[in-house]
Amino acid sequence: MKYTLRPTAAGRDYAAELNPEQYAAVTTNARHALVIAGAGSGKTRTLTYRVARLLDAGVAPWRILLLTFTNKAAREMLERVASLAGMGAGQIWGGTFHSVANRILRLHAVRLGYQPGFTILDGDDQRALFRALVKQFVGKSSKNDRFPKAEVLQSLHSLAVNTGRSWQLTLRTEYAHLDKHEEVIGKIYEAYAVRKKESNAMDFDDLLTNLLRLLQAHEDIRTDLQGRFLHVLVDEYQDTNVLQAAIIGLLAGGLDTSLMVVGDDAQSIYSWRGANVDHIFEFSNTYPDAEVFKIETNYRSVPAILEISNAAISNNTRQFAKTLRPARDTGCMKPAIIPAPDNRTEARFVAQRIDELMAAGIAGKDIAVLYRAHFHSMDVQMELTRNHIPYRITSGLRFFEQAHIKDVVAWLRLLSNPRDEIAFRRIVSTFPRVGEATASKLWENWFAVADAWLQANPEATTITAPHSEVFAAVKVPAAARPHWGGFLASMDDLHPADKVLTPAELVHLVQSFIDAHLRASYENYEERLEDIAQLTRSLSDAADLDAFLSQVALLSEDDTQTEIDPDCVTLSTIHQAKGLEWKVVFVIFLGEGLFPHYRVIQSGEMDDLEEELRLFYVAVTRAEDQLYLSYPRYNGHSYDSQFCPPSRFLTALPPELYELWNL
Repeated sequence: MKYTLRPTAAGRDYAAELNPEQYAAVTTNARHALVIAGAGSGKTRTLTYRVARLLDAGVAPWRILLLTFTNKAAREMLERVASLAGMGAGQIWGGTFHSVANRILRLHAVRLGYQPGFTILDGDDQRALFRALVKQFVGKSSKNDRFPKAEVLQSLHSLAVNTGRSWQLTLRTEYAHLDKHEEVIGKIYEAYAVRKKESNAMDFDDLLTNLLRLLQAHEDIRTDLQGRFLHVLVDEYQDTNVLQAAIIGLLAGGLDTSLMVVGDDAQSIYSWRGANVDHIFEFSNTYPDAEVFKIETNYRSVPAILEISNAAISNNTRQFAKTLRPARDTGCMKPAIIPAPDNRTEARFVAQRIDELMAAGIAGKDIAVLYRAHFHSMDVQMELTRNHIPYRITSGLRFFEQAHIKDVVAWLRLLSNPRDEIAFRRIVSTFPRVGEATASKLWENWFAVADAWLQANPEATTITAPHSEVFAAVKVPAAARPHWGGFLASMDDLHPADKVLTPAELVHLVQSFIDAHLRASYENYEERLEDIAQLTRSLSDAADLDAFLSQVALLSEDDTQTEIDPDCVTLSTIHQAKGLEWKVVFVIFLGEGLFPHYRVIQSGEMDDLEEELRLFYVAVTRAEDQLYLSYPRYNGHSYDSQFCPPSRFLTALPPELYELWNL
């Protein structure tokens, strides 16, 4: 029997296995190195070969620190290093910023006043603690006012930490609709910090802030770690926030320590969660001796797609100039730009073209539909379902599964069927201070009245008389009384005596009814409003309420049946798609005001506009073989429709680089 040993790093011909750009970065002796790795250029390969090369040069694995942003990336890199270098790779300090912080704090947290064996609060633990504190500080003192939910407080707190700003400033700039609660929120945050310390616990943000505190305040620990790590390597450096950048600077601050950071400024798209692209732009100023390496050979896309990509990103004024060059020398078609008359037709085009591609032998798993905002996918989801094309959502829940959409639909379900217990409970549970027990009592009383009225009016399928009259005699528990009258008046507004409202008009009204609930319940309030607005536009030609509700139910049922299909088309926001690739990519809703977003345009901030263009660049560089760029000239058909000229990102492209498809 033959037994084959894996090759060691010492036996590798690096020059033969890497292209010249990768080889230069992997073999550099520079103390500080910035590697600008373009999309599809083999960034992970460069990093893993760099680590293997260090091991080959005799560096002990425990003297190498490899920092990543995801556990998946860390596992992949360490597995590749192990296969390249053989034994010893498991001793590398490799992992996410949070996992490395935890490892260091396990040794030294007592120096910050923690007891050994501190616990880490995950997201659910944080929300539970915030809920308890809301109950403590708000309680019953505000019967009619909707205090923000735990999820909102958690999001605000985390954003402040990761941007290095005070929570007060973050509240005023990002959560201005909550400013009237500032005093109470301050008390809750103070109590939150105390309760964590009393419980000997840290949340995920504390792992970074406490590691930074430890390194800044304790010179002996800082010096020991700087002496331990001879080589610090950082993946996706363009995504670092202020805490991570400071930690990197301190850990790599030893006299004998080398630092290599790898990233792509053209793919910096996470400023909304604290990432600061300035870190990669300022690297050479921070480290004047730094060498800059550019890896520009793209192994992913056909030349025609790369020409579009290069032309798009060239319009950004602030960037490391680079030109992606194709390793592939063939391609079947130019990227296509498709203006559609409206959003429904755009979705029909996407579904029909996907159907044709799959019939031609392209697997569903090799096709993706990408978009800037989740609500852009609603019409495509509906069309794919109608055409029995299986798909999966990686950007969140399917449209009608989202909580705020269910909140809206519950009102319409109850209007259509007053015996709908699930819908009724969902509505009344949004009232402040109404829990399960109160909702149950209300339901019993509501059902008795509704059932009696329907039996007395057998020709009616729903309650046609004013709800404020029919349900005036309902016995209402004290917790619900402040909101009951408004609820009945709203139900009256949904079925006025003089006309029948369209589904789109009904949704528009419901949104106004639940606006306070949306503000208090969801941290991304404005995005939820956009979802609901898109629902009204897409419903503008729906026949009637019953037909719409039936369609929603059937779509939901179809969702559960197609979920198990392993060959699904992928629907994803561009943010979620970063780092992935497909043979065929559709980028939809490329209208001005949709992408780039109208709020970015209105702000006039050049940094924000350039990040939007980087987001577009990320989208087009996901495609390997075929790229389709579409937009609706009109989004919707009703009074709420939007005229959508093509995105500036499309009009800036040279016409010779694409084909124009007219539907």
